[in-house]
This record gives sequence, C-alpha cells and structure tokens, in this order.
Amino acid sequence: MRLRQVEPEYAGRVRVRTRPFPLEVLGRPAPRALLAEEWWLAAVQEPAADFKVFDGDDWPTTTLPAFVAVRAIADEDAQLAHALDLRVRRAFFAESRNIGKPDVLLDLVRELGGDVARVQRALEGSVVRQQVEAEFELGRTRYGVRGTPTLMLEDGTRVHLPIATPRIAGGRIVGVRPQTCLGESCRTATRELFERVLALGQPGGGTESTAREA
Repeated sequence: MRLRQVEPEYAGRVRVRTRPFPLEVLGRPAPRALLAEEWWLAAVQEPAADFKVFDGDDWPTTTLPAFVAVRAIADEDAQLAHALDLRVRRAFFAESRNIGKPDVLLDLVRELGGDVARVQRALEGSVVRQQVEAEFELGRTRYGVRGTPTLMLEDGTRVHLPIATPRIAGGRIVGVRPQTCLGESCRTATRELFERVLALGQPGGGTESTAREA
C-alpha cells in the first residue's frame, strides 16, 4: 500500500508491479493463529489503516480465487486490478469476509464497477489460475522468493522494505526485527527507498512479489 501511495510522485521513473505469490501452492497456507499475531504487528505500524482480527467461523480455506479475480482484469484495466487488490485485502483484514468464496469476490468486483462476467469465467475456468501459478513458479525458481512481502528490481536485486518483519518459529512469532518507521513517517521512508532504486540506475524497475495471506 505504501509503495502505491508514493508511486504517483515518481510517475515515469519508478513503476511498481505486484506479482502473485500464493503460499498455499507450496501446501502450507499461513495458519489462522499466526495471522492473528501478524494482524497486530501490521496495525501497530500503520495506525491509520483499518485492521480487525478475523471474527467468525468463515475463515478462508483458500485464497487462490482472490489472486485469480485480480489477475483476470489486470491485463484489461491495471488501475481497476489495483483497486480490487486493495479492496480484497480490506475485505479480509478489516471486514472478516471469506475472500476464498467466488460470490464474495464477485460482490467486490461489482462494487468497483468491474466486469463481473469476465471474473466469473476466470473463477470457473483453469486458464487464469494456471497463469497465477506460473507467476508463483517464476518467483520461486528464477528469483528465489520464499515468502512475502519480497521486494526486488527486475534484475532480481533485493530491496529492503521499511517494515518490522517477524521472526517465526514453530508457527508462531517469536521476535520482531526493529521498526524503522511508524505511520506517516513511513511515507518518507518509502520515498527514500524509491530514491535508492533510482540511484541504482534502474528507473521503472520496481517489482513487488506479495501475497494476500501476509
């Protein structure tokens, strides 16, 4: 979200591209107990954002449909795909909605004025899902991505995000790396990150691999 907020200031110089990296393809989706801990870590770092620990029994058993829905419209309308990506995250992280259910995703697409029929066809078919899985495989094999969020340039150069990441052992958070910014100051830290990218001589080379399970 912070990258997207700052990106317009660097129009024509830095381009952020979000790639899907669904952890469940590895057969190990993040457990609910671990995500509940990460919820608070995210909320502390971004006080202005809406976070509410998932309330209810309708916990998603899969998030792949959410990736498919966003990918289905990305080639036609990048801005709408980005809006849907953020809307899906809010539905899960703030509204306790099951983003693994096609009807929930179609409601979100409808809310944003998107092509519901196009997304429904993608959810019912296998083509777009295969594209999502291919992106995952590209990140894993060519770029060595092992978790999310991972930020890198198009040549594979890793760039460190200004966030406090957790240390996880046994499926639980056992420590947190130092927090480098908080709230609005993170916008400044993100601008500094963009300046470092430009200094590397690769304008337009921002590539973000992330997953909604994070």
